[in-house]
This record gives sequence, C-alpha cells and structure tokens, in this order.
Amino acid sequence: MSTNIITTAGHQALKQELDHLWRVYRPEITQKVTWAASLGDRSENADYQYNKKLLREIDRRVRYLRKRLEDVKVVEYSPQQEGKVFFGAWVEIENDDGEQLTFRIVGYDEIHGRNDYISIDSPMARALLKKAEGDEVLVHTPTGEATWYVNSIRYNL
Repeated sequence: MSTNIITTAGHQALKQELDHLWRVYRPEITQKVTWAASLGDRSENADYQYNKKLLREIDRRVRYLRKRLEDVKVVEYSPQQEGKVFFGAWVEIENDDGEQLTFRIVGYDEIHGRNDYISIDSPMARALLKKAEGDEVLVHTPTGEATWYVNSIRYNL
C-alpha cells in the first residue's frame, strides 16, 4: 500500500474535499435524484440513473476520505530537517544530460493532479531521502538505474 503520512496542507485539502462533498455536492445531487424520481418510470429516466450513479460515487469517496483522514499521520516541518531531503521538501535535481526536475516529496493522497509532487513511496523519493545539496543519487527504476545530483532543497513554512 502506501505510507500513511501527509503534509499539513494535504491534510487540510482532504478535509476541505470531504466537507464540500458532504455539505454541498451530495445534497445537490440528492435533490436532482429526488426530482428525477418524481417524474415517474425510473428504468428509462436517464437523469435518475446518471445522478443515482453519481451519488454512489460521492458516497464511495466520502467513505474513503473519512477512513483515510483517520489513518494518516500529519508530518510537520522540523528545523532539524534543514539541509537534507526529508518528507515535505522541495527538491531540485539534475542529471548528466542537464535535465532538471523540481518537485515536492509528499504523501500518496497529495500527488493526484499535481505534476510537481511525487510520492514518498516512489523510487526517486526513496533514493533522495537524507541526501544533502551536491550529493549524487543513484535511482533504481523499472527502466534501469539513473544518476541525479541534488541542486537545492527547501521547505515551505
């Protein structure tokens, strides 16, 4: 599975998503289902069928978020992390070809929809942990090994 840690910002985002789904979106869809059901024959009512399916998806996501918020541990920044790569760090790396990447190491729940975040469970993040600026990092990936160099490390406070 995945490591059950999350940044403070990620935890807040999950709580906001849960709140929005439960207090805003679900009541809106429930109202549409009720309206569509009042029209009569539900077997041929596309509005009813679509919104009922959407309601099930919302409920599934709400259950997941509630369980996940109970399971994850919020990891906050500590000044002792400064100068080394740890959870929550923004890292800039470069390879021998001059290709540069910049990303933040976060929990699994935070990476979706973000190209600049990578999971703490990824091979790249695992290889970078505890490295300092200027260190050489050998990353084992499914396509082989790659060498990267740590250019900079920063933490957003």
